[in-house]
Amino acid sequence: MISIKNEHELEAMRQACKITAAARALAGEMVRPGVTTKQIDKAVHEFIVKQGAKPSFLHYNGFPASVCISVNNTVIHGIPGGRVLEEGDIVSVDVGAYYKGFHGDCAATYPCGKISPEAQRLIDVTRQSFFEGMKFAKQGCRVSDISHAVQSYVESNGFSVVRDFVGHGVGAHLHEEPEVRNFGAPGHGPRLIKGMTIAVEPMVNAGTYEVVVLKDKWTTVTADGKLSAHYENTVLITDGEPEILTVTEGL
Repeated sequence: MISIKNEHELEAMRQACKITAAARALAGEMVRPGVTTKQIDKAVHEFIVKQGAKPSFLHYNGFPASVCISVNNTVIHGIPGGRVLEEGDIVSVDVGAYYKGFHGDCAATYPCGKISPEAQRLIDVTRQSFFEGMKFAKQGCRVSDISHAVQSYVESNGFSVVRDFVGHGVGAHLHEEPEVRNFGAPGHGPRLIKGMTIAVEPMVNAGTYEVVVLKDKWTTVTADGKLSAHYENTVLITDGEPEILTVTEGL
């Protein structure tokens, strides 16, 4: 069942999403050579708690950290630890905050120092594919209209969209209906209605779309070892243009 939020619920969601977006920005600022992924996780955890919120991901289905930090060929769900970031890495940060009964969810991929032109293009295409999808995040469109726009843009740029993991509704629960894929034909799935809140999150690979989940049952890497990038925002469907709830200046 798809949850339609009223104005009172949306005000709480906006606050949760504001904290979430600021946490993503903090993580992005920390991406530089010599920093460990655990240091980023610790700083973000402390920031979220200081805002009076809780990290959405910590202990979610057993996940052991507050932030998913995925480096280079890791697509999603990278577990923070002692890995030291190096010049040329690309670092995907996925974070959520739970505040006043609602979750925010967002992600972005950041360059660590100077990166290759191809790596930068992957990051840029991934981010833009989200905004291509936003053109169809309007009342009356169907969910797969977003999906098709993301896939078309990504593939026209020579990259591929991950099939095994998808976007989702978000609200009182971190993952709600509907499923928001980054691929598929337009004109399918639920019709978008004012008050729906969804997390649209293109996960884009430089090579094959196929992925492998490692033995820790979380870390998900590209099957061919090539780079992957991620971009996500929590979005509100309105009676006009979509409202991006997890937006911060520069994102």
